Amino acid sequence: MSASPDPEKAPASLAWYVRLLLVVAGTGLLALLAMAVYLSPSKRGYGTHQQLGLPPCSFQQLFGVRCPSCGMTTAWSNTVRGRLIPAVRANSAGTVLCLAALVCMPVMLASGIRGRWVVRPPSERMLALAATFFVVITLVDWAIRLWWC
Repeated sequence: MSASPDPEKAPASLAWYVRLLLVVAGTGLLALLAMAVYLSPSKRGYGTHQQLGLPPCSFQQLFGVRCPSCGMTTAWSNTVRGRLIPAVRANSAGTVLCLAALVCMPVMLASGIRGRWVVRPPSERMLALAATFFVVITLVDWAIRLWWC
């Protein structure tokens, strides 16, 4: 007599719209990571986004200081190349965000394609803590840059 799998312990199938959202979000992260590979990081520590035809930072032009997101594209471009020290110097929050994307992208794609989470699903609390951490590190990074500029 073989034991049948316990339905209480079997992972639940994801709804079609959750699967679609995971695949779309994972594909979006993949596109951002591919763009970071394509771009050459600016030696200044910011301005890499201008290779895409985008204008210089308006905040910096208006106020003479870098905005909280200045250097994020440069940080991503350095991070995907394994250059973490220049990435953190460009924008520490961007570095953390890129590292999170490198971890989350394959999990999102695999979970969306399989129809089940390949890891433990994120709780609302974990998502809120991650968002709070990202905002705090962005503001601390910006405060440090303002202090030393």
